[in-house]
Amino acid sequence: DIIFDPNILTVATGMEEHNHYAVDFIRATRWIKENLPGAKVSGGVSNISFGFRGNNVVREAMHAAFLYHAIDAGMDMGIVNAGMLEVYEEIPKDLLIKVEDVLLNRNSEATESLIQFAEQFKGAKGKQKVTDLSWRDSSVEERLKYSLLKGITEFIEADTEEARIGYGKPIRVIEGPMMDGMQIVGDLFGEGKMFLPQVVKSARVMKKAVAYLEPFMEEEKKSAKSAGKILMATVKGDVHDIGKNIVGVVLACNNFEVIDMGVMMPSEKILNKAKEVGADIIGLSGLITPSLDEMMKVAEEMKRQDFQVPLLIGGATTSAAHTAIKIAPNYAGPVIHVLDASRSVPVVTALLGKDSRHDFVVKNKNMQDEMREKYGPEKKNKKIISLEKARQNSFVSDWESLEITEPSGKTREESFPLIKDITPYIDWSPFFHAWELRGRHPSIFDDPKFGDEAKKLYEDAQSILQKIIEDEAFKACGVWEIFPANSTGDDIEIYTDRSRQKVRKIFHTLRQQFSKDKKPNYALADFIAPKDSSREDFLGAFVVSIHGADELASTYEKSGDDYSAIMTKAIADRLAEAFAEKMHSEVRQEWGYECPGELTNEDFIRERYRGIRPAPGYPAQPDHSEKDKLFQILNAEKITGTFLTESMAMSPGSSVSGLYFSHPESRYFGVGNIAKDQVEDYANRKGVSLSVVDKWLGPWLSY
Repeated sequence: DIIFDPNILTVATGMEEHNHYAVDFIRATRWIKENLPGAKVSGGVSNISFGFRGNNVVREAMHAAFLYHAIDAGMDMGIVNAGMLEVYEEIPKDLLIKVEDVLLNRNSEATESLIQFAEQFKGAKGKQKVTDLSWRDSSVEERLKYSLLKGITEFIEADTEEARIGYGKPIRVIEGPMMDGMQIVGDLFGEGKMFLPQVVKSARVMKKAVAYLEPFMEEEKKSAKSAGKILMATVKGDVHDIGKNIVGVVLACNNFEVIDMGVMMPSEKILNKAKEVGADIIGLSGLITPSLDEMMKVAEEMKRQDFQVPLLIGGATTSAAHTAIKIAPNYAGPVIHVLDASRSVPVVTALLGKDSRHDFVVKNKNMQDEMREKYGPEKKNKKIISLEKARQNSFVSDWESLEITEPSGKTREESFPLIKDITPYIDWSPFFHAWELRGRHPSIFDDPKFGDEAKKLYEDAQSILQKIIEDEAFKACGVWEIFPANSTGDDIEIYTDRSRQKVRKIFHTLRQQFSKDKKPNYALADFIAPKDSSREDFLGAFVVSIHGADELASTYEKSGDDYSAIMTKAIADRLAEAFAEKMHSEVRQEWGYECPGELTNEDFIRERYRGIRPAPGYPAQPDHSEKDKLFQILNAEKITGTFLTESMAMSPGSSVSGLYFSHPESRYFGVGNIAKDQVEDYANRKGVSLSVVDKWLGPWLSY
């Protein structure tokens, strides 16, 4: 069989261009049936009603009505939760009319009319899932294991109390059925049969049980044994901690005692704490590239203080190669790069096992020796060309004929949108990646391995997001401005006004320096008209932040709910990126090269628009220190409440900043490794010492 799966996208989002999505699917289905005999048609039905998350009555009616018309057009099969499906004939007539007005796009007021009508159903329950409680008839040991495996907190205190009375001592409950259950969780996770969101939910159950038992076991806790003490911290200057928190939860689930020091931790505090608690392993985390240098400093200090414990390295910007080349040589003990949470348990278990440690350490050292041989400086240099040659191969525009759009609307705005107005711009795919569920949204829901858990995770996220909106727990703050600008070599000058007589700031860019075949060696300055071209160009800048995530996550953590705490921060990150996408669209419209409603949300996610918004510290301009200029010209700290740490990380962590380029051929790229001639040139242009540039660009140096 050949089965077509046309997109079913969300209607009634408040964006006019989305209003015809249901009609488009029905028409596409009819066309397939008429023109491709024998072909079958499927579709993800629940997508149609995402705009009414939390209102099951309306969602069920939308699913039933949509299926009625889609099946009539020839739809053969669909993906829908049978528990969220009303019988078409039983939908109240007044609701059916308004639902079909939206689905069939019968009038321009249909969305607003349904939204108002739907208010009466908020909080009402639609079709109810039949909950199987037969497991409650099992022994208390089996009930505790089941709760842990399924992440069920509803009965945990009652079952824990029953077990406490039966076992006599609270510690026996933890070391017996609770740890038996967590062992199963750990085994299933290690085998890939259980996924990260489920593990974190299991940890939430465990924490609630332990919290209940704590008043009964203060003395016993002193004699309790763990599998080992793991000290974890995000290094100095870095505020990001989602990945670290997830790893901590996974390790705790496997009976390791985790001491989490939090974020922005200097090396002396980390090492003093390690001595104080007798840590068996130290784990360092970081997201921004300056954190890599900070990790090197921690390793050097560990060597100076004669530490012997293993050092774990993790975080989005870290890699096995960088760990081998830059960090491991600074410390005599084992230094291991941990890719993600799923690898943390086997790594820690091997390092703390008497029989496994030696072989694991030797294998890791041999692997790092191979990486240093393969990726070391002498290997990098073979692909590097001189800065002069790279500039000769720069991206060149026909500046005489190229269209340069002059801003036609306002050129500056301070923005404080409601969270509900940002949510339509969310790209959910990276959200699933943060939970180690690989796939694109919404197709991940159909994934045979991750699909079911992805749906549950998404539903939980929608529930927390809705609460965030209702409680006004988050605040969005942003600012943008468009400046007159021209390039001078690899630098970009921005001016105080359109007379272009006075330079306000200079942004310094870096050029790709690796050998390329028939492709240019890009620098961001290539996308701005040169000063000597006599063309007047413009450059934009922006900063956006989501405030409130740390505070809300803290309330969840205090109640032992790590799952919701991690979820809260992951949602905040997605909202910050969505805010940046929303703002960029508004700026393009004010600039005059995009029309309102011209692009769909899918276009935004896929970046199917003119222009780019690269950020300092990322591949096209890896120097984080350029971020400070951006904050200065926007007065961003005062307006948005966002500040830069000494390592140029933005706080709060759910923040995005960058520059706007409008060049029709502007594109994202990675600078890659650079040679000393460019570093010297760059330091001279910036008016700083070579050592300062080395500090900020360490991971990209080819020497």
